[in-house]
Amino acid sequence: MSDHTLTGIGATPLSAVGSVVWYRPDENVELPAQPPADTVDPETERERFTEAQERAREELETERDRAAERVGADEAAVFDAHSQFLGDPQIEGAIVGEIDEGLPAEHAVQNGFESGIEQFEGMDGRMADRADDLRDVRDRLVRILTDTDRTDLSDLPRESIVFAERLTPSDTAHLDPDTVAGFVTVTGGRTSHASIFARSLALSAVVGVGDGLNAIDEGTTVAIDGEAGTVIPEPSDEIREQATRTARAAIRSEPVTTADGTAIEVAANVGRPSEIEAAIDRGADGIGLYRTEFLFLDREAPPGEDEQYEIYREALASFPDGRVVVRTLDIGGDKPIPYLDLPSEDNPFLGERGIRRSLDADSELFETQLRALVRAAIETTGDLAIMFPLVATLDEFETGRERVETVIADLEADGQSIETPEVGTMIETPATVFLAPDLAARADFLSIGTNDLTQYVMAADRGNERVGDLHDPRHPAVLRALRRTIEATEGMETWIGMCGEMAGDPELTELLVGLGLDELSMSALTVPEVKARIGEIDSSMARTLAERALAASTKREVDDILAEGARGTDR
Repeated sequence: MSDHTLTGIGATPLSAVGSVVWYRPDENVELPAQPPADTVDPETERERFTEAQERAREELETERDRAAERVGADEAAVFDAHSQFLGDPQIEGAIVGEIDEGLPAEHAVQNGFESGIEQFEGMDGRMADRADDLRDVRDRLVRILTDTDRTDLSDLPRESIVFAERLTPSDTAHLDPDTVAGFVTVTGGRTSHASIFARSLALSAVVGVGDGLNAIDEGTTVAIDGEAGTVIPEPSDEIREQATRTARAAIRSEPVTTADGTAIEVAANVGRPSEIEAAIDRGADGIGLYRTEFLFLDREAPPGEDEQYEIYREALASFPDGRVVVRTLDIGGDKPIPYLDLPSEDNPFLGERGIRRSLDADSELFETQLRALVRAAIETTGDLAIMFPLVATLDEFETGRERVETVIADLEADGQSIETPEVGTMIETPATVFLAPDLAARADFLSIGTNDLTQYVMAADRGNERVGDLHDPRHPAVLRALRRTIEATEGMETWIGMCGEMAGDPELTELLVGLGLDELSMSALTVPEVKARIGEIDSSMARTLAERALAASTKREVDDILAEGARGTDR
């Protein structure tokens, strides 16, 4: 390691070499001098503030749609949280109060967010990262009010390494992986949205380096290691050679087992066809979650059967020896699709979405999708598995399965010979946890979606930054829900997997293996590292670790057990 090496927090298991491009957005925003209070018209300033809020909401909708395409809908939900901050009564009240005291709107916004930012900065862990989200919203409003152009991060020289005090979710979503090799920030943590976006975009990233980063000048060549968390200015030829943009773990295209021979399937989550190549390149055994929403968004009419068939056939053909789990359309009142006439709901995440719409308002659309899927499976050697989202009752699952069987019967009546695909359900509601034995008896597989399951078990909106700390799948309540579900499949032919973000965290791999999962599906980026981790695990030790975690009463106890590891019981 060089004497000049800086150390921070590794945010992705990737390394890169490139030239420093400093990003200092604050330099472009100049607040006008504060005028005397008696010269400010509060009514005019309140109108300016309201207009800025509306424009900011429009921008956030655009940002969310762009991010959904590039990093996935789950991660893009952060922009919905930003919209909530725009209308937060406490912050809005503080800003209006400043205006009534005689401040122009841009100064009032600057001051009005200060208390909230300080409040989050004083918290621990993920909540501290939420201060960046508030800054993002504040800076957006100030930029609009001062009519300042946004610094364009989408058009940087190739192999740029972006240096910044911090990067907001909006900043990170604008980075182009084709030109930007990575980024380094003075502040930030591994759970910040910038870090999460970096992993989705396959960018090398080091965060939380500290003020020492400011000593590195624009244009300096640096090597960064997103796993070790190091930044090396003017690297030697040897370091440059080592720091390639590949994962540190060797890529294994073959299936893996634990050290004592337990097979664990490692698959990739895919949100659009362009991500399939990365899944193959990173050694995924198949696709464990193929989200189909991309086919239905940003268009004037739903995709036809033939268009869907071509997309699904391509995915199945990409894994001729693997399994492709396709989730049927998971759409609801939270996603604007004009041609579906989605209702406005007070709480769309608990409303008419997923299988609920497929069996009712969108039944024709559902049947078209099933026909396209079954037709695609006929012509390929890959194994199709059809998965229903947001199931809450046995009737929903069984009715969905009957629709699959009806589609197969119709195609067979036309002379087709069809092998029935596997049919399963996501486990993402507490209802399906309690019904797991009944579902396991009827389904070919269960796949746990930890993002939504955690949200519903903990009654904590994962898009609401104020309760973000509660949304943690390591909480004992969530772990016990996982165990209860997995137990339901033991001794049965039904296999059980996990496709939520938890599955791709290498720090939790031993725990998940110990809980008894057969399959883990994750971002393609983490497939090599998780496969490498599985190869090191002893199944009996993993089970011991899981039992200790399940006996914990608090998340802090779980964290301590995970940090100590199963071998901690030997001490």
